[in-house]
Amino acid sequence: MKAASSEGKTYRDVAYVENGHERQRLDLYLPHAPNSSSTSTTRHPLIVWIHGGAWLVGSKNDVGFAKPFVERGYAVASVNYRLSQHAIFPAQIRDCRLAVAWLIEHADEYQIDPQRIGVWGPSAGGHLVALLGTAGDVDAFDKTSDDEAPQSIPRVRVQAVVDWFGPTDFTTMGGTHDNADSPEAKLIGGPVQTHQDAAARANPITYVSADDPPFLIVHGEQDRTVPIGQSEQLVAALKQAGVETTFIRVPNAGHGGPGFLDNTTPPVMDQVRAFFDNKLRVGK
Repeated sequence: MKAASSEGKTYRDVAYVENGHERQRLDLYLPHAPNSSSTSTTRHPLIVWIHGGAWLVGSKNDVGFAKPFVERGYAVASVNYRLSQHAIFPAQIRDCRLAVAWLIEHADEYQIDPQRIGVWGPSAGGHLVALLGTAGDVDAFDKTSDDEAPQSIPRVRVQAVVDWFGPTDFTTMGGTHDNADSPEAKLIGGPVQTHQDAAARANPITYVSADDPPFLIVHGEQDRTVPIGQSEQLVAALKQAGVETTFIRVPNAGHGGPGFLDNTTPPVMDQVRAFFDNKLRVGK
């Protein structure tokens, strides 16, 4: 469904898998062309927002942080994906890859530049965007479970990743994350410590390589939901591989929240804007 907005055009509930699951839909927000001409050939850089929610809840409607980028000339896509109660991993990253592939396939229609795509997400969304960055080009997710027929999933390459406090290595999170009813267990199909192969398959850190795109990783120092060590491990692995990586530790901040945005100088959002502008700007 298309609607007019002050930013430009909005396309809601777009199916990125034909006849797929009800969650396999996205919203796409486009900026006005510079001269408001329908014949403009301007290509917009694209930010793909992946929501959080422990892979259990959440919606593409939770796009408040990313949507203002439309006014800066970016196209913004907000993606729903199947939750763990619908299908276990790798269904979630498969959906994210299929969504990005759909956006690339339809780049001409929506005046998107397929060579200037950034991905951004918090918590579980941070986990998924980190996987898009480290594993977008690997054939590790061709089926969801042993009883499902293999399905080829398009490789996708993105040019920038903003990971807000996402899990990166399930086996080192510890505490309640090792429980049988933890979000991680529900995601991979069993407790992390007794399903380490499945956990490794889901860990962004597993796939780090030198050709990964630049990362901006942000984490609150007092995060009690996803320990900051998760981001520290990914930062170390990316830097060891030679990947351009910026790490922002947010003092006295937990798992997001207002303090997360206010406790740095410059503020976190200023640094996110600078990162995307640098990596996705015209002519980059």
